[in-house]
Amino acid sequence: LCFFIRSPKGFPKLKNDTFLRAARGEETEHTPVWCMRQAGRYLPEFRETRAAQDFFATCRSPKLCCELTLQPLRRFPLDAAIIFSDILVVPQALGMEVVMVPGKGPTFTEPLKEVEDLLKLRQKVDVTAELGYVFQAITLTRHSLEGKVPLIGFSGAPWTLMSYMIEGGGSTTMAKAKSWLYRHPEASHRLLRLLADVVTDYLVGQVAAGAQALQLFESHAGHLGPEQFEDFALPYIRDIARAVKSRLKEEAMPLVPMIIFAKDAHYALRELAHAGYEVVGLDWTIRPQDARAQTGKDVTLQGNLDPCALYAPKEKIGELVKKMLEGFGTQRYIANLGHGLYPDMSPEHVGAFVEAVHAHSRHINKH
Repeated sequence: LCFFIRSPKGFPKLKNDTFLRAARGEETEHTPVWCMRQAGRYLPEFRETRAAQDFFATCRSPKLCCELTLQPLRRFPLDAAIIFSDILVVPQALGMEVVMVPGKGPTFTEPLKEVEDLLKLRQKVDVTAELGYVFQAITLTRHSLEGKVPLIGFSGAPWTLMSYMIEGGGSTTMAKAKSWLYRHPEASHRLLRLLADVVTDYLVGQVAAGAQALQLFESHAGHLGPEQFEDFALPYIRDIARAVKSRLKEEAMPLVPMIIFAKDAHYALRELAHAGYEVVGLDWTIRPQDARAQTGKDVTLQGNLDPCALYAPKEKIGELVKKMLEGFGTQRYIANLGHGLYPDMSPEHVGAFVEAVHAHSRHINKH
């Protein structure tokens, strides 16, 4: 299979490895910080670059993805870049059509309605053929970063992808997707298995292309209760970590740190801490001390400032960051928001957040 490519050599030497060291649990002089959706509509230059382009056409252009990934790093001293892409490129690779509808968001023209619809999906996906544009974007961006900071690759997790494929877009209840879990458990597992296999190939391909860390987004974990999460989400989250790591080892590729971010799944933090990921991402609905108590000392935590805190005055942002750092401690910790940046946020306030993390963590480390 053609996605067994060795890492392209000749990448620039990494100058700031703080994020990677924190992810691996090594000591850092300051707490590293990055933001989910840091390449986003809150930046005027992002809106300008994206203006004339269809969203998924942008995702398929390595040059535009590279430019959008680099924009926040020109403004802020972030400790990591995350490739500009979308989790729904995976259902597209399975043969589903997804369009971005203005004012509505991503929309599937023909969502999965019946179990028979699973037969319409590609059962074998050549990720290089279907998602090679993401790999090209990663390689181009890794070179363009010139070693400034590490580059994170990512994918949606199987349950989250499945829920979009059945709902046909966003949903407040996920009732259609969840009804499958109750009515068609076997078919649900078949779909989740197919997704887990494609996600594994996709993540391995991202490392081969130059990604230095990987994040798995289980964004819709909060729609499941503990039992359904344990049946339909956790096994695949575990499988992906295990399979990616064993494939990287087999193919003599770098063993990159992996992050699991299961939004609103505090009922499963103990399990997630033992799911094979170096880092557990947290949303803003849990206290730092509680998260530490549940996850133990062997994983790094990432998060979890309420994104809406960035609407506060800058001094207040500084206070909230200080409190967050005191709660988590400055080591084995990566500062982030508890979810992505919103389009109407002020870039200056994002800058204030990043600078506060660096300043307060350095101060705490000294004293």
